[in-house]
Amino acid sequence: MRTLLGMADAGQAEVDFEAVIRSPDVLAQVRHVLPDLEWWASAGKEHGSSEAGDNPADCLPIRVFDWCRPLDRAEPFIAALGPDPAAVRWDLDGWPAVPEAGLEAISQKYAYLTLTVNSRDLYQDEPSQDHTVHVHVRNRNGDQVARVHWLADQVGGRFTGRVELAPL
Repeated sequence: MRTLLGMADAGQAEVDFEAVIRSPDVLAQVRHVLPDLEWWASAGKEHGSSEAGDNPADCLPIRVFDWCRPLDRAEPFIAALGPDPAAVRWDLDGWPAVPEAGLEAISQKYAYLTLTVNSRDLYQDEPSQDHTVHVHVRNRNGDQVARVHWLADQVGGRFTGRVELAPL
């Protein structure tokens, strides 16, 4: 992730967090990193939420959301999760042009990286023992696939997933 982030324009970037927290220990660690996080009971807001002033430890499992945080919160958040699933999304300022690969610069609207922790998908519905990197780019003339392959090459990896179109 650090290498990918280093290739992006990230001067004004922010990071967003979503997670499903199941244990009191993980909850305590996450609240240490993000003390004012928003949450609600996985069974629904009527079973407890930060909005209602409930104690999250009494409502486990809970879904947590925290948006627009500084980049330095990402690694402590990931370390706090233990086995619980999460998505950490870096909202980047853009992807630079790569003339030798025929890639134009991409603006902030189309530049994200998401690390799903202990999950394969963006919504924490497909548990996993490892993490998955999702690259979000603009779909223009098929260049999204070229950029994903180029980024994978830069980190010594390979594209193994699938291209999905998502409305923003």
